[in-house]
Amino acid sequence: MDKMIYVAMSGAKAAVARQDTVAHNLANLNTTGFKGQLTAFRTAPMQGPGLPTRAYAVESTPMADFKPGSIQQTGRVLDVALQGNGFLAVQDARGGEAYTRNGHLEVNGEGVLTTANGLTVLGDGGPIAIPQDNEITIADDGTISAVPRSGSRATSVPVGRLKLVDLPAGDPTVSLVRGEDGLFRSNSGNPLGADENVRVASGALEGSNVNAVDMLVNMISVGRQFDMQMKLLQNAEANAREANQLLTNTG
Repeated sequence: MDKMIYVAMSGAKAAVARQDTVAHNLANLNTTGFKGQLTAFRTAPMQGPGLPTRAYAVESTPMADFKPGSIQQTGRVLDVALQGNGFLAVQDARGGEAYTRNGHLEVNGEGVLTTANGLTVLGDGGPIAIPQDNEITIADDGTISAVPRSGSRATSVPVGRLKLVDLPAGDPTVSLVRGEDGLFRSNSGNPLGADENVRVASGALEGSNVNAVDMLVNMISVGRQFDMQMKLLQNAEANAREANQLLTNTG
């Protein structure tokens, strides 16, 4: 009886965790460059006298689905879509280096290139300053050039280059972990080196890779699993009640 309760309770908690993940993914269905969150569970045996047969399903470190999202043409000069497994380096709120696939860039009042959320975009040498009264172009290798509005294309001057990093071969989740702010960071704590082979598409953005239909199907499936676990708990309670009644009658 006790073992049945552990199984049902553990399954119900896992279903709630999965439902939270599905809801989070659906909430970011239209978030630029968003990578769907994946849940994984591991077995955690109970320790103590008489408990070796009991085990919880414990949620392990959340993973991300790194498959590419659809590319949406915007025609905006400061929009860039990362190709392959590339990431754009930014400075997070604590001053550390983090990575994002959201290439919707802006120039703040101080003339510094930032993300739409106000995070400083990093170049090979740090923040990138954009001269005023200049038209900007971004090449496929991330090189940013400025052209005076009164000048010609022949007078373009490179002002910086986006720091683009790539995931090593193999499982990408080994190298990057997602924080609560939605940014990815190296799990070693050290910044990743720039990769000259990463390419960007200017005038475009990468959409979220979340599939709404799949998420809705998962939501229904997880809801049914939760209901099943609740019925198991109810059955366990009913069985315990009947057993107590039987012992009372025979006593």
